[in-house]
Amino acid sequence: MVKRDLYLNRIIPLIDNELIKVITGIRRCGKSYMLGLIKKELINRGIGEDNIILINFESAKYRNVSNARELDLLIESLVENVDGKVYLFFDEIQNVDDWEKSINACRVDWDCDIYITGSNSKLLSGELATHLTGRYFEVKMYPFSFKEFLDYKQQSSSEELFNEYVEYGGFPQLFSLNDEDKLKYLHDLFNSILYNDLISRYQIRDVNILERLIIFLMDNVGKTFSAKSISDYLKQEEHVKIAPKTIYNYIDYFTNSLLIKKVQRENVEGKEILKIHEKYYVTDHGFNQVFNGRNLTNVSRTIENIVYVELLREGYDVTVGKIGDFEIDFVAKKHKSKVYIQVTYSLSSDETIEREFRPLLKVKDNYPKYVISTDKFDFSQEGVIHQNLIDFLVNGLKY
Repeated sequence: MVKRDLYLNRIIPLIDNELIKVITGIRRCGKSYMLGLIKKELINRGIGEDNIILINFESAKYRNVSNARELDLLIESLVENVDGKVYLFFDEIQNVDDWEKSINACRVDWDCDIYITGSNSKLLSGELATHLTGRYFEVKMYPFSFKEFLDYKQQSSSEELFNEYVEYGGFPQLFSLNDEDKLKYLHDLFNSILYNDLISRYQIRDVNILERLIIFLMDNVGKTFSAKSISDYLKQEEHVKIAPKTIYNYIDYFTNSLLIKKVQRENVEGKEILKIHEKYYVTDHGFNQVFNGRNLTNVSRTIENIVYVELLREGYDVTVGKIGDFEIDFVAKKHKSKVYIQVTYSLSSDETIEREFRPLLKVKDNYPKYVISTDKFDFSQEGVIHQNLIDFLVNGLKY
């Protein structure tokens, strides 16, 4: 069992706090499992199981609960005969319309501690801002990191295990499957997200265009482009006509479902956010298998994707840096700290070393600067730290 301490340690101090604990993350990243770990913690503290109520809205048992009023009635029926404080767990709550009204009512009507999960980035927007402002604490959850993958395998780091992680990603259910079943699982999970969280939710009619767009985004992870450039490409190469505005809408749907992450560009010198040519990364790089099979020719971009998501796990806000005519892969900020990071598969030539280090050397502030690659030899120079990728994933940034 992997305890997923990175997330659990953020939640445990808030047990019995009046804040609503909100766990958001892509489907099958382990949110339900996390609720189980919290429940186990409560039982270890002496809380009776009758006082812990778990409602999973993906269960057929609660299929008829589709709006706030129906949820109110369900909660009342489950809580009214419980003695003492009640602990309410709501799994995949985005399936209930106006759910935030019921959650707010729970706070008023019952002596309770509330935990909810959801698979949509808009879970904490809109109406919720009115009903629950300042009353919730969000924990963003991701599939397994490489370090958690090693914990699951109960093994120390090795290139073989790293290659397996690079190839298939970090969804927890993958690790007990053989290679053929891993590919099927990733394909089925991707289709579930595509049809349940996108096509059905947003009533999309032209499924073919949606699929072509997501394939394009997966094939171009870590590249900068605009909606117009995508539109032009699809028209010229795929003979598909789609307006830039529609592309923007579809990309919003992808990001709402937590399938794709959008990264804005930042002018490092002027410190302003640039409004065009964002980059996109996949929440879990294993989805590249759905379209590219075992073709790892784009491994450098896969590694860049892995580093990006690892920074998010560690609580960094991440942008792409622009300084003059040069680009820095990631500018990562947390609290009052900042780091600049370049990512490449290998520093295999003087030309590559020049390309990766030069943008960082142009930044004149004193924040740490890193080049991360799979190389074991230390290429650090002129104050720029070179760090091995596996070392970074297991131990974090070295200072």
